Amino acid sequence: MIHTFNLENKIVLITGGYGYLGGAIVESLVYHNAKVYLLGKDESKFELRFNLENTAKLEFVECDVSSALSIEQSLKNVFEKEGRIDVLINNAFYSKGQSPEKLTDEEWAYGLEGTVSSIFKCIRAIIPYYKKQGNGKIINVSSMYGIVAPDFEAYDNFPEYLNPPHYGTAKAGVIQLTKYYASYLGKHGITVNTVTPGPFPSTNVQQSALFINELKKRTLLNRIGTPEDLAGAFVFLASDASNFMTGQNIIIDGGWTTR
Repeated sequence: MIHTFNLENKIVLITGGYGYLGGAIVESLVYHNAKVYLLGKDESKFELRFNLENTAKLEFVECDVSSALSIEQSLKNVFEKEGRIDVLINNAFYSKGQSPEKLTDEEWAYGLEGTVSSIFKCIRAIIPYYKKQGNGKIINVSSMYGIVAPDFEAYDNFPEYLNPPHYGTAKAGVIQLTKYYASYLGKHGITVNTVTPGPFPSTNVQQSALFINELKKRTLLNRIGTPEDLAGAFVFLASDASNFMTGQNIIIDGGWTTR
């Protein structure tokens, strides 16, 4: 059998799928013939983001990733409808607070909860279904700041964009969580991998040309990433082409972390 990137008959779940990057990931998965269930809290954002008249391969499922019960119910709903789940993409996160010196204990805990603990809850909830099937894929999303510290000179004139300490700490935890569960679940035919984006600033941040230039010059390609630059990694990891790959971290950062 030739393993390809065709996702036909694949049931893919993604959290946080109607944002700037998540939307492009969803569109690419659908383009490659996956049936995608977007797990989120706000159906109006889902309807606003996607053209639902032209696809029967994308559905919204209400889910709050801060709640273990909500996660469990959403997975149960999809599994009962489809009879299987092939891929879970943990893309959602929530956080608050920014200051390296004045971040409160509550903000610190909230950011860790929303960035790594929420992924743990999703992984824990999918395990029974994947064990029952004897296979399944988990794809987590980290960040280059889970690998390297920020270059603070880039933020000297743009403090509003400063990356907070709990974000990178939690994203480093996502990478380790991936390795842990890849090791633990491998014997069940379950793969766990991470995608680590680099500089993919939102459209709002891109309004600051000077800050974008600071990001560009820290990559080897002298540009920021676009959502389309990121989406292909998820197609690959969701497809049969990645069946012998687990515990790995695909870094898509324009070369930022190689220096």
